[in-house]
Amino acid sequence: MAVAHDPAPAGDELLREGFLALGTPEGVRAELIEGEISVTTPPDGNHQHTVDLVVMQVYRRSATDMQCSGNKGLVLPRGGLCPKNYAVPDATFAPRDLRLFRGAEPWMPADGVAMVAEVTSAKPDGDRFAKRHCYARAGIPLYLLIDREKGTVTLFEEPEEADYAESHSASFGKPMPLPEPFGFALDTSEFA
Repeated sequence: MAVAHDPAPAGDELLREGFLALGTPEGVRAELIEGEISVTTPPDGNHQHTVDLVVMQVYRRSATDMQCSGNKGLVLPRGGLCPKNYAVPDATFAPRDLRLFRGAEPWMPADGVAMVAEVTSAKPDGDRFAKRHCYARAGIPLYLLIDREKGTVTLFEEPEEADYAESHSASFGKPMPLPEPFGFALDTSEFA
């Protein structure tokens, strides 16, 4: 009796293993999104400036003390528009009292993450679509997308199985309210 075998999981596992073993030059970042390995050069100064503005405001103004990791690998679940993926958000925030990053493996599950933030760069559609679906599927409560090409900030809220149920956008220069556990309006006036 022949047993049907789905070759996709083995192929996915092989891709994942190859990705995790990928030796990238110092300063180069690799991500596995929707089954595609993407290698990017370091972001430009305006990208980092914008990430820093978000992190600084969260540290200074958040209602809950937060931790941030700028290069934390997240394991994201397979399904819907998100095959099993691994992503490195520009900023990953979690309540400090969880000590989520302490002792974490290089690739950790998203449990406990309060918000991820991405600033668009060379491949903005990855941030706009693929990552959005993957972060929602992982149950990350908030996804902050800073779209430099469009000059907008979008906050995605209420993750569901395939996407976020709510989103709110503002042009650069307009405040972006961040709900609890953050509880403040993000100043976007200096975003580049």
